[in-house]
Amino acid sequence: MAAEITIVIADDHPMFRRGLRQSLDECPDFKIVGEAGDGQTALQLIGELNPAVAILDISMPVMDGFAVARELQTVSQHTYLIVLTAYQEESIFDEAMQLGVKGYLLKESSLNEIVSCVKAVAAGQHYASPALTSYLINLSHTKAGKNEPSIKDLTPTELRVLKLIAQYKTSREIADELFISHHTVETHRRNICDKLDLHGSHALMKFALAHARELS
Repeated sequence: MAAEITIVIADDHPMFRRGLRQSLDECPDFKIVGEAGDGQTALQLIGELNPAVAILDISMPVMDGFAVARELQTVSQHTYLIVLTAYQEESIFDEAMQLGVKGYLLKESSLNEIVSCVKAVAAGQHYASPALTSYLINLSHTKAGKNEPSIKDLTPTELRVLKLIAQYKTSREIADELFISHHTVETHRRNICDKLDLHGSHALMKFALAHARELS
């Protein structure tokens, strides 16, 4: 028997949230482990409960759905995100995808669509409302036309800074070792993040550690 898919629901409209929960509770493969009416509570629940999937509205008080997704990018979190919203604009869809959102559903979606989305996303797949599938195609074409950033894009000095970061050196220690100012080290760090498209307070350290062998 397959394990239940654990879910956190976050939406600031209690009636909508209650109706969604009641509908998903009818699916034997799903287990709702938490509900939130604002983004900050949703973030806390996701951190505490580590659900397989979190269904988020975009417009929520305290923190919106995108702010929640942005925060989750900075931590080691294994929860896949689904946005359930009324927004159909492609620019908003693209932003969601850039923030690591796996599923994008319109609030007019049928229960069958929502169930299909949850199951697909829990399996690590992308899913969008049928009316928005062309956005996924456009996004994939855009990505195919771009070269993925890599350490080959860095200058020799930036590579040395990245190598020292992988050795858990602080900016002050790096400055002393390379005989440059602390300000210059911070500039290098920012440039590295820009070139590698890294976002979040711990993203640079994570990247450095993941590529430590290539930097040695």
